[in-house]
Order: sequence, then C-alpha cells, then structure tokens
Amino acid sequence: MNTEQSTNKRHAGRPRAFDREQALHKAMELFWRHGFEGTSTSMLTHAMGISPPSLYAAFGSKEVLYQEAINYYIANYGNFMSKAFAGDTNTREAVRQMLHNAAVQFAGGTTPTGCMVSTGVLHSAPDVAQVARHLTACRVSAREAILARLQLGQQRGEIPGDAELISLAGYFAATIQGMAIQAQDGASQASLAAIADLAMHAWPE
Repeated sequence: MNTEQSTNKRHAGRPRAFDREQALHKAMELFWRHGFEGTSTSMLTHAMGISPPSLYAAFGSKEVLYQEAINYYIANYGNFMSKAFAGDTNTREAVRQMLHNAAVQFAGGTTPTGCMVSTGVLHSAPDVAQVARHLTACRVSAREAILARLQLGQQRGEIPGDAELISLAGYFAATIQGMAIQAQDGASQASLAAIADLAMHAWPE
C-alpha cells in the first residue's frame, strides 16, 4: 500500500468538521418556525446533523441553544430596526422605514413568517423561565432603542418638545409585535406595509 492510499484509508471514516455557525443557523430556522417548545431535540439534531451528545457538548442545553439562536436572529434577520436607524436620517423617516423593513422581514417570503423576538416564549413553564426572561429583555431592549431614537429626534427639533415619547415608543413597539403576529396568521407584506403607513398617523405634529 503506498503512502497516498494509507492516508486516504486513515481519513475515509473521519466526520466532517462541525460548523457551529451553520448548525446555529439551522437551529434558528427550526425555532423560528416552531417555537421553543414546538422544536424537539430530535428535530434539532436531525437538522444540524449532529448527535444529542454533540449538541450538548457544543451548546450546553436546548435552552442555551435557543438563546444563541435568538441572538443570531437579531444580528442577521432582526436588524430591520438598526438598519433604519443607521446614518443621519430624519427621525420620522427612520421610524417609517423601520416599520416597512419589519413588513418585508415578517412576510417577505424568503424566511419563516413573523418575528422570533416579538412572539417568542410569551408564556412558558417554570423550568424554562430563563428563556422567557431572555426574550423579554430583547423586547424591552428594542422598545428602548426606539425611545432613544425618538429622544434624539426631539433634541434635533424633529419632534415637538411636549410629545410623550415613552408612550410613542411603546406604540411603535406594539405595532411591530402586532405585525409579527399577523404575519404568522398569513398577512401579506402589502397588508403589513399598509398597517405601517397607518401607524405613522400617530406621529406628533
């Protein structure tokens, strides 16, 4: 047996290297479609192409994997807000763009419908309370980001000084959450965009 044959024999049964990001992406898609409790460990290991021991070795637990999947979603798919708020756009236009970006993301047809953060783990069993707290923190963070952008707009004179910004931020956050739910129920991108336009009528003049 020559050296090349010997090398091929040694490597023939070696599994491919574990691609953690690819596995995380597949887990995210499952959680996005089926939710935390609707996604079983067997579904995850099958989609990720790994064994249960490998899943736990890489991520620790299903709960930790879900939290990492949420963070991956925010960075790669739930960034419609940060994209709208980037740059020096007028605040009203930035908020309008945020809502329209959400309509595209939630019902654009290239990914699962809705939003992992807006509708994820609204109610949970006590043993997964940590997962629910993580989602709550994400939703609070999103509302605070909207508030911060409104406050900046008020400082720039783009929003009246007497406008109630906390309620306004809550209103736009609630609009996004409602759009996410309607997308899961089958609402089209066009109908969500119409909701986004109507929501802008709440803008203080």
